[in-house]
Amino acid sequence: MKFVHSPLLSQPLPAWRARLVLLGLLTGFLTLACWSLYLQGFNSSFLQEKGASRYSRVIEVSATRGRIMDRHGDVLAVSTPVKSIWAIPEDAKLQPAQARGLAALLEMDTRELTRKLASEREFVFIKRQISPNVAEKIAALNLPGIHEQPEYRRYYPAAEVIAHMLGFTGAEDIGQEGVELAFQGMLAGKPGSRRVIKDRRGQIVEDVESIKLPLEGKDVTLALDAKIQYLAYTQLRQALVEHKAKAGGIVVLDAKSGEVLALVNLPTYNPNNRVRLAGAQLRNRALTDTFEPGSTMKPFTAALALEKGKFRFDTTIQTAPGTLTIGGATIHDAHMHGVLTVAQVIQKSSNVGAAKMALTLPAEDMWTMFDSLGFGTPLKLGFPGEVSGRLRPFKSWRPIEQATMAYGHGISVTLIQLAHAYLAFARDGDLVPLSLTKVDTPPLVGKPVFSAQTAHEVRAMLELAVLPGGTAPKAQVAGYRVAGKTGTAHKLDGASYSNKYVASFVGFAPASDPRLVVAVMIDEPSAGIYYGGDVAAPVFSQVMAGSLRALGVAPDAPTRHLQVASDTPIRESM
Repeated sequence: MKFVHSPLLSQPLPAWRARLVLLGLLTGFLTLACWSLYLQGFNSSFLQEKGASRYSRVIEVSATRGRIMDRHGDVLAVSTPVKSIWAIPEDAKLQPAQARGLAALLEMDTRELTRKLASEREFVFIKRQISPNVAEKIAALNLPGIHEQPEYRRYYPAAEVIAHMLGFTGAEDIGQEGVELAFQGMLAGKPGSRRVIKDRRGQIVEDVESIKLPLEGKDVTLALDAKIQYLAYTQLRQALVEHKAKAGGIVVLDAKSGEVLALVNLPTYNPNNRVRLAGAQLRNRALTDTFEPGSTMKPFTAALALEKGKFRFDTTIQTAPGTLTIGGATIHDAHMHGVLTVAQVIQKSSNVGAAKMALTLPAEDMWTMFDSLGFGTPLKLGFPGEVSGRLRPFKSWRPIEQATMAYGHGISVTLIQLAHAYLAFARDGDLVPLSLTKVDTPPLVGKPVFSAQTAHEVRAMLELAVLPGGTAPKAQVAGYRVAGKTGTAHKLDGASYSNKYVASFVGFAPASDPRLVVAVMIDEPSAGIYYGGDVAAPVFSQVMAGSLRALGVAPDAPTRHLQVASDTPIRESM
């Protein structure tokens, strides 16, 4: 029997079955129509995003970082154009030979390059901040999915001379240290963005639109004087070599405005090449390292004694026999002086004289003075790692501790704190805040610490200290009256003092109308000479002389041969 005559075919289908099939088809078509309407009419962004992901990319447009300039407009930090190489991993299907060639140009390991190209991200940087010449060679390879974009790299013309002051930026052009970090918000600006179209090989073929224009960073004009900075750097470096010292620092302040004209630390580093840097090189010692200031604290003790009416400029103090025993401890002078006036206690740097003055004063008064001078508190200049130093509460002071603090032991400070405190003597007893940026209108009056009379009397004492018979005749500057104080302190090694020293000198000039304050610290001089008057004072003299000439400050003393030698030089007591 033929198939067409099969009795099964002659059986009629149930009517409900055809209707069911028709209903199912209509339902399917209706569902598809509704879904299409939803996607294209109400949720079109989904399809647009999927389509755009295949041909559109949003690229960041870097903002130019602001320049850093010194007070005269000389550029200290500037962003130079460079290129960064980036990739779209799904498009970057490189042959082994292509990968090796690209890695060689970028000075990368081929395995590292392969790992980056295997990323599941839509966008990866392969290498940042390469030279335009290398970028041109990479572009000539015409590799799929490999692109370049313009960026900026920070360049520091003065290199290691101003490294600790300026700091540096990282790969993302974000400040990491110094001024670069302290003024990050002002310098950085804000990046923009643009939308581009790529072809099937991943190459950008068209700029579609600028989504957001970059906001360029602002320039920062520092108070720093590049000439004075270089002078301070060269003199400090020479002193460290001559005295075989471990480290050192110099701070130069404008006594009228509180501007920081120079800040140098050694050892230093080159911010243009930061490969294999050690922590010691990066430390901004003038703000992060503390030391016992030694005899540089004696003028503050004398000032408080004058201020409280306990002593006068010419009040006599018996310092014989050159020792003072308090409890079970004995304070020593380097030389036995006998009867000294208050002025001579500073000139000869007598520990015994300073201690006797301090013991007539309430501990709370001494603590209040130290606190008013800024000791025990960070100056808050914005530098990372700035420390407060050590100033213990006065209620815990024992008599021997109060006596030793009078000549700079049992208290620790930073070099910039010490320089700032000496502004009280360079001015009329008041302190103005320090400024890293150029000050257009200097403050006329600062925070009062001492009376003007006290400040002038201590200034006269400090002048005696640099004249023959004082501890620092090597600090003299031809043509200028100079005032200042030496410091020589044993370094603490755990809980006891070692045979290592910190030599320092802080002073100002011209003494008739002070313009500059210069503080010098030499850490661990080891060539046989370690007193502040021999190690730090000559550095002060050279830096102060050159700085006054650079600023055009008129001399206030007749030019004559300096009297710096004596058969028996006076040493400050430690």
